[in-house]
Amino acid sequence: MESQRNFLLFGLLFVSYLIFVAWTEFKNPQPEQPTVVATQPANNAPSSANISADVPMASVDANQDMPVESNSASQKRITLSNDTLKLVIDTVGGDIVEADLLLYPEVQGEPAPFKLLKSEQGHVYIAQSGLIGQGPDSHPKGRPHYTTTQDAFILSEGADKVSAQLYFTTDTGIKYVKVFTLLKGKYEVDIDYQVINNSDAPVNLQLYGQLKQTVQPSGGSLVMPVYRGGAYSAPLAAKNDTRYTKYKFDDMQEANLAVETKGGYVAMLEHYFVSAFIPSEEQTNELYTRVYGADAAIGYKAPLQTVAAGSEATLSTKLWVGPKLQDEMAEVGTHLDLTVDYGWLWFIAQPLFQLLLFFQSIVGNWGMAIILVTFSVKGVMYPLTKAQYTSMAKMRLLQPKIQQLRDRFGEDKQKVSQGMMELYKKEKVNPLGGCLPILLQMPIFIALYWSLMESVELRHAPFFGWITDLSVQDPYYVLPILMGISMFFIQKMSPTTVQDPMQAKIMQYMPVVFTAFFLFFPSGLVLYWLVSNLVTLLQQWLIFRELDKKGLGKNASA
Repeated sequence: MESQRNFLLFGLLFVSYLIFVAWTEFKNPQPEQPTVVATQPANNAPSSANISADVPMASVDANQDMPVESNSASQKRITLSNDTLKLVIDTVGGDIVEADLLLYPEVQGEPAPFKLLKSEQGHVYIAQSGLIGQGPDSHPKGRPHYTTTQDAFILSEGADKVSAQLYFTTDTGIKYVKVFTLLKGKYEVDIDYQVINNSDAPVNLQLYGQLKQTVQPSGGSLVMPVYRGGAYSAPLAAKNDTRYTKYKFDDMQEANLAVETKGGYVAMLEHYFVSAFIPSEEQTNELYTRVYGADAAIGYKAPLQTVAAGSEATLSTKLWVGPKLQDEMAEVGTHLDLTVDYGWLWFIAQPLFQLLLFFQSIVGNWGMAIILVTFSVKGVMYPLTKAQYTSMAKMRLLQPKIQQLRDRFGEDKQKVSQGMMELYKKEKVNPLGGCLPILLQMPIFIALYWSLMESVELRHAPFFGWITDLSVQDPYYVLPILMGISMFFIQKMSPTTVQDPMQAKIMQYMPVVFTAFFLFFPSGLVLYWLVSNLVTLLQQWLIFRELDKKGLGKNASA
């Protein structure tokens, strides 16, 4: 088994993996967006602003008449911002209808921030929360119209947090204060409902939070698939418990999610970014999905809570709106960091990413960090690489004896195989020794591929010169071409026993095929493979020089 065959094996395995990913998407296509009558008002407010059809039903019937609500306040939007987030909140329902990530530009080099949540004509992606049961969000007249003392709440210099208060009072004297709080430097939004029951009867309330988005395809490409859709965590569910799982838009249209779990969360994913409602971990929550025309929602409902007459209570939830920052998300909610989805090779991808973070903290450049990770991986695998080439050299020296066995036994393949196995045993040669390193490199390569794909830290991260974004392809294709050249020299340096002309020609064109394939890969991944090839060339030179001294090198006579 020689290195050319290993390259072919690796290529076939990796291409097969990508084809499998594409086939999975093909077999589970995203549904076409239904044609619905537009319900957007003239000011482009979301379709949920003035109707209660998308408000979930309470888990337990309140079994009391709803109080008459005061809905005289006018509809408007207010802003709440700290140094990382700018939120736009609709006073009808108190929904977050826009969220700008101030530290992440939409387009590299442009001042406009990335807009994660948005409310535009034809597209809705908003975070809704409210009180159902006997709460104001379940009233037949529609959702509550909150009032507020000002239109903008901005984090003051030197302050640690900023809050926006929305007020609503029923005709029966129940006062609701919906408070949104942002901490300095954080993407976590604390949402608190202060309920002051000045009426003469108890009120049954159930807090809910849901993320609603217009159904659309995930997007991406064969080499860079991008998931867009729902996800949830139900770690303590009685049935189908899971720390993290995706729930696609077509899954929502096929069947409504209905899971009860202690803690958990619901989320909407969009490549490098995520929004997620994180309820209290001390209560049993009901996770659900609903489809409203062209929109789909994933949410949760907390247990019903009774506020006695003449008493007060606070109902709270958390909302993450921001990039997939693993350490920060892990502090906000249990298993929330798993929305950084490394797939089935997470146990390899996570240590690689931590190593990447470590090197970046030292050198301050993500491209250099990738290079140092490559050196580390190749260094750890050097003993296997050395064993690979040693095995290849021994196999090459055995080729004349193997040919003698073939000439002796002719078409009797069983006797040829038996003779070869006896020969391998006698010479202490492992015929699979050359395959092990390439088989180990395959999962490492895929794991690093997903690490780079899922790491928001690499979004718009420059390397040097023309490489201004390691998360996208090389604009001038320099790295893929250099990678192909390095692969060509690896082939030239490697010993070969290939006699079949067709197989030799296939091997000859492998660098060309890989170069064409890598043209569309993120430049960070191509950088890893280029440096890996350069290290392989150096290792080959050192190993072959040592083998030549032992008479096993590629120049040794057979």
